[in-house]
Amino acid sequence: MIEVRPGGRRRIDRVLAPDYVQKLDQLDLAEVRSRRDDAAQEETDLSYLRRLLHGRIDIVKAEQKRRSEGGSSSVVERLVEILADNVVGPAPSGSGRHQALEPSRAEAHRRHVEALVSDADLSDVASLPDERLDLALRTYAAEEESVSLRRREVQKVVDALNDEIGARYRAGSASVDTLLAAERGDDDKA
Repeated sequence: MIEVRPGGRRRIDRVLAPDYVQKLDQLDLAEVRSRRDDAAQEETDLSYLRRLLHGRIDIVKAEQKRRSEGGSSSVVERLVEILADNVVGPAPSGSGRHQALEPSRAEAHRRHVEALVSDADLSDVASLPDERLDLALRTYAAEEESVSLRRREVQKVVDALNDEIGARYRAGSASVDTLLAAERGDDDKA
């Protein structure tokens, strides 16, 4: 389960701290953007972790289905099909967002997912007893639920920060020209 630790040093602890989006109107635009960028990176990392969990869930469900239907083809033989099934089609309304960033902790997320069911070797799901498959599915599903909850919370933070930035542009207290000049390092226009 993904826990948020008040006063913690991890990015998720900072992004989901209640004061992260309080008094945004008192912060300079660069700080609001910096917070938005941190929150967006956390959203990307949680999305990546969620995709890893979905893959594991799909593998376990495919093996359970194969067993219940008496199928003869192994999960390994059907891996591309299994993992592609949930990639096609739109995400549920409101949950999918374009991710322009790359996950910053991909290896750590992979290790986290592997450690969830450390004694269930998913490289050979056909050899696992039904009880171990059931446990793996329940464990992965519970973690996916936790990750999804945190991701939705982080999305609300990103939205609040984007709303503040948008409000500043609408009010005229921020301008595209100033942003572009700052990105170019053009101090006399910033």
